[in-house]
Amino acid sequence: MAPVITPVQTSPAMPPSTTVVVIGGGIVGLTAALNLAERGIPVTVLEKGRIAGEQSSRNLGWIRKTSRGRDDLPMAQESDRLWAEMRQRVGADVGYSQAGIMYVARNEAQMAAHEAWLASVKGLDVDSRLLTPADIAKLAPGGIGKWVGGLYTPSDGRAEPTLAASAIATAAMAKGAVIVENCAVRELSLTGGAVSGVVTERGEIRCSQVLLAGGVWSRRFLGNYGIPLLTLPLVASVLRTAPMDGPTDIALGGPDFSFRKRLDGGYTITQRGALFAPLMLDHLLIGLKYLPVLRKEWANLRVSIGKDFFDDLALGRRSRGNKVSPFEKLRTIDPPVNQGLNDEAMRNLVAAWPGFKNAKVAQSWAGMIDVTPDSHPVIAPIAKIPGLTLASGFSGHGFGTSPAAGQLAADLITGARPIVDPTPYRFDRF
Repeated sequence: MAPVITPVQTSPAMPPSTTVVVIGGGIVGLTAALNLAERGIPVTVLEKGRIAGEQSSRNLGWIRKTSRGRDDLPMAQESDRLWAEMRQRVGADVGYSQAGIMYVARNEAQMAAHEAWLASVKGLDVDSRLLTPADIAKLAPGGIGKWVGGLYTPSDGRAEPTLAASAIATAAMAKGAVIVENCAVRELSLTGGAVSGVVTERGEIRCSQVLLAGGVWSRRFLGNYGIPLLTLPLVASVLRTAPMDGPTDIALGGPDFSFRKRLDGGYTITQRGALFAPLMLDHLLIGLKYLPVLRKEWANLRVSIGKDFFDDLALGRRSRGNKVSPFEKLRTIDPPVNQGLNDEAMRNLVAAWPGFKNAKVAQSWAGMIDVTPDSHPVIAPIAKIPGLTLASGFSGHGFGTSPAAGQLAADLITGARPIVDPTPYRFDRF
């Protein structure tokens, strides 16, 4: 069962024209829309299902700088600032807390990776520090795990996925944005090869700019135009507990589990050391592009081929304005929970912090992640189609950086000075 987001009253109809159409009502698209509305630019968000119905409400809610690449860190730092201001900006609670994030290492190789990351971001004004086993025991008491050390960033934080996107959407609409749910975009309208509108299941809306923020769907949409976006789907399974006393408010990542305190008093838990990889056609088409990361992470993937492969084939690869599109056939991706991974997460967590032994599992869910070969998103104009900008491929960490990512997308669309250097996120880097 998917997490239930705070309900939002969206528009029952779309306007005949606007300046910017955002395809996708996830948190990045909504944040971009908020930025555009704040600048007085007419913007309409078109969502094939319900806003935040996929990964934007299913993620862990971590807001971290820890372990991000040096070139990706500025976006995380800007997002920290924007998250801290978000409640006042949108006039609603998004569950933000700067409670810190800590990683613990079971062996010297894991500890060496933390040390190498910390050295790699030297000079970039991060407050991360290495931990001893005694530090870990003090920051997260009650544990019995045999840790050789860890890494801690006090200024990292968390927010609530079921609150944040809804609050941002409501604020965007209050500032002039239009958001339409259950309205799939089938194709772009092009004039002289440039964007002049979009064709939806309800008809056409004219515009001069389009932001494609479709998450795992963006690759399929761009395939209509021969544009090869490199993203592959992976599935993460998650559980939450009922309210309980826990060892710490710090979000904590172990080698094969993670937990973080929730606003409702429970904990969100996952098997951090493994993801489920249901093989689909795209894995066969572009899997070779991922060989370097596969060699490194193969042990962390649980691969399966079966029903998902054939369901994906049946969904279709193309959409046209006069026909029902794949985006209408499947409005929300709701993967089945991999109960084995959730069971592993709880066993591994209880072995390290026995206080979780009597935790009551209140809910489980799964979410599909769109992963790029370097785990960085693409936030860039698409040169082949003037007027089209892409913001996708967030590789499972888009929630944390969504405030700056959405603003960067809005900056690129409007020609404003970008909030961060967009070079690491260019489309042609692959």
